[in-house]
Amino acid sequence: MLAVEDLLRDNAFVNGHWVSADSGNRFEVTNPADGKTLTSVPDLGPDDAAQAVEAAREAFGGWKKQTAGHRAKMLNRWHDLILANEKDLALLMTLEQGKPIREARGEIRYAASFVRWFAEEARRAYGDVIPPHVADKRILALKQPVGVVAAITPWNFPAAMITRKVAPALAVGCTVVIKPSEWTPLTALALARLAEDAGFPSGVLNVVTTMDAAGVGTMLTSHPDVRKISFTGSTRVGKLVLAGAANTVKRVSLELGGNAPFIVFDDADLEAAVEGAVASKYRNAGQTCVCANRILVQEGIAEEFTVRLTAKTSRLTVGPGVDDSSQIGPLINESALEKVTRLISSAQEAGATIRTGGKVHELGGTFFEPSLVSGVTDEMDIFSEEIFGPVSAISTFKTEEEVIRRANDTPFGLAAYVFTRDYARAWRVPEALEYGMVGVNTGMISTPVAPFGGVKQSGMGREGSRYGMDEFLETKTVTIGGL
Repeated sequence: MLAVEDLLRDNAFVNGHWVSADSGNRFEVTNPADGKTLTSVPDLGPDDAAQAVEAAREAFGGWKKQTAGHRAKMLNRWHDLILANEKDLALLMTLEQGKPIREARGEIRYAASFVRWFAEEARRAYGDVIPPHVADKRILALKQPVGVVAAITPWNFPAAMITRKVAPALAVGCTVVIKPSEWTPLTALALARLAEDAGFPSGVLNVVTTMDAAGVGTMLTSHPDVRKISFTGSTRVGKLVLAGAANTVKRVSLELGGNAPFIVFDDADLEAAVEGAVASKYRNAGQTCVCANRILVQEGIAEEFTVRLTAKTSRLTVGPGVDDSSQIGPLINESALEKVTRLISSAQEAGATIRTGGKVHELGGTFFEPSLVSGVTDEMDIFSEEIFGPVSAISTFKTEEEVIRRANDTPFGLAAYVFTRDYARAWRVPEALEYGMVGVNTGMISTPVAPFGGVKQSGMGREGSRYGMDEFLETKTVTIGGL
């Protein structure tokens, strides 16, 4: 199956060792395309995870003392190994997560790009010399690593969400404990295997596999030696993480749910808008936090846009991710399927029209037809809830003022998209939208060089870019007197 069979790991990685749970418990990892078991991995409990925290704490003292150049060298080795094993890593990801193999290969390259970016940024954790308030003093602002970092990552991007958190943490001198999703632990373990090959010291990078997400998460958020939590997941769980971190006043960054508006004005390049909608909506079968969730089209072009997007949607190929021809893979599990089915059914009952799709695919299982629903109104659940499936929901609007108001009328604020050829509107609307990221005339906005994150209940903090370094650094003031 794999060119390098050693990348399929069936134990957790703690303090440089491949370990089982003290209880001996394990859980199965299955392929969402056919339900078959791929392997089993240890079901670590809170006490097991605490040993990983202890290992990271012990390793922190030595790792933070290494030069930025040394840490960059380790990260670059990891980067090169990730790319050298791109095909195997992508296959593992597709088998456990379901996304089409071409997308999986793209994610591996994307994940590696964060490692390379932060390897370079490791040399740029600059402090400041501040002009003193009196003549005989000098004031320094030093940047120092925060300490042990707990990275809690989701199933929808099982490689990129790890490297986007772990690479900057390691670059500045922090050590990490990764808790991947129980749905996709194999990608995380394979990345740990390559980090081991790259030469990271024992305890610097640890991976805890568990079905007890609540118990292990509570341990990580309450453990006094964990000084930073970086979490990507649902808003509901993010609030619990934030509350749990309060007692020990940990640094917290959260990348949570979204409800992205995709706004198409009547002066837009219509074909570019349709292509942008396909790219934003149907990647990973719609299972991304920045997917176009509400497609808002100005009335004058609404029907033409809908016809064009319906045609594109109906031609998307559904199938197991391992098939090169597949563009839409399975949803991650039955709960995801039930949610998508409920949202479409309730929209149809409330008066929306299914233009294409709308039901479970003939392949069965958790495969769902690429779908488009028009006539969506603000009162429908499909307008206010994150769909997380291959379903476009189209609503119309009359004026710029109206669409800004409706786009902002949500507790979420992660990503938004605007298509227009009016240069003044291209500045005005993004500034008025209450979102952490806005794509103008593009449906793809994520890159290592730009900050990624949301506002309101979509989270706090930023990942990627130079701002992503700051999440793992403390600023220390040093005042020298008697000069």
